[in-house]
Amino acid sequence: MEPDAVAAATAAVEAVEAVSGASALPPTGFALILSKAYWFVMVPMVYLSIAFMALMLAWKLFEIFRKPAPYSLAIYPAKKRPLLAAMADAFTMPQIRKRRPVFWIFLMVYHVAFLLLILGHFDILSAVNFMPPESRHMLGAGAVGVAVTAPVFFFLIRRFSGEERKISAPSDYLLLFLLLFLFLLGDMISWGNSWTANGFVMTKADFALYFDGLASFSFADPREVLHGSHYHFVVLHVLLANVFFIVLPFSKVIHTFLSLPVNLLRRKPWTQK
Repeated sequence: MEPDAVAAATAAVEAVEAVSGASALPPTGFALILSKAYWFVMVPMVYLSIAFMALMLAWKLFEIFRKPAPYSLAIYPAKKRPLLAAMADAFTMPQIRKRRPVFWIFLMVYHVAFLLLILGHFDILSAVNFMPPESRHMLGAGAVGVAVTAPVFFFLIRRFSGEERKISAPSDYLLLFLLLFLFLLGDMISWGNSWTANGFVMTKADFALYFDGLASFSFADPREVLHGSHYHFVVLHVLLANVFFIVLPFSKVIHTFLSLPVNLLRRKPWTQK
């Protein structure tokens, strides 16, 4: 090998080592502020947003159920098994299916996919294994993300057109946009892992370490287990999830906690003596 080639190769190795050494140094200045902000979003804010959501949900539900109904909510005809009837009302939405079948299809796809999305996030915990522990894929391998995101686009288009636009409030649009970008960022992470050769580097096992840290209240910096520049997308995804937890008790999504109890109340009066 010629001396010039050897010198060039040596210089390249030294440059790589210098960059590696510099990247290993603790952040300073703006990088330090950003690092602290990322840690707050990824750890303390998660606890705070979930605790706030739980408290506000409990209060909202207490306020709703302590007030008397303004009129009779009972449904006729009576059913022999009111609980099963209430579950059918809540989960199959028969009135919507009869009146707006296309809307009903998107609603059903969204709710089934959202349930799978919740299970997929629980699957990240090392103690839960719907997918094999050694798998780098999330539950559904990216398909669940498509199934939950596509209906949100339909819901948004629906809000901008037709009769729905006349009865839509700004909060309706803000909630849908929040869900849309929350899902899209999650899709980027899931699709990157499942649909590309190298993925986002962060696999199911990496996220399991982060979730285990949250579950154990270790307050460790997630940056230690989630590597790569894609960490910024993860932080944005978690930030939007935190915002969603905070606004959920004040949004129409609260129907998630009311649908079955209310339908059960509407079915029961006809069976009581």
